[in-house]
Amino acid sequence: MTGEGDLERHILDAHAEGARERLAALYGEAGQVAETCGLIDQACFFFTQGYVFALDAGDDALAGALKSKLIGHGREE
Repeated sequence: MTGEGDLERHILDAHAEGARERLAALYGEAGQVAETCGLIDQACFFFTQGYVFALDAGDDALAGALKSKLIGHGREE
């Protein structure tokens, strides 16, 4: 992705298509961007969304990675 606007558009497109796997990855990416900017609350919101979509899509590896991010920020046990 090249920019925040592109990422947002891709997320909206994935929602419209019901593409759970893509949503999981895109929300994880959005969380990384927010985390890099020091926006931890926003990052954790995105990580949580990605985590839910990863679980729903059956992507255990991504779900585990996103859960680890949430644990690292004290949002999950």
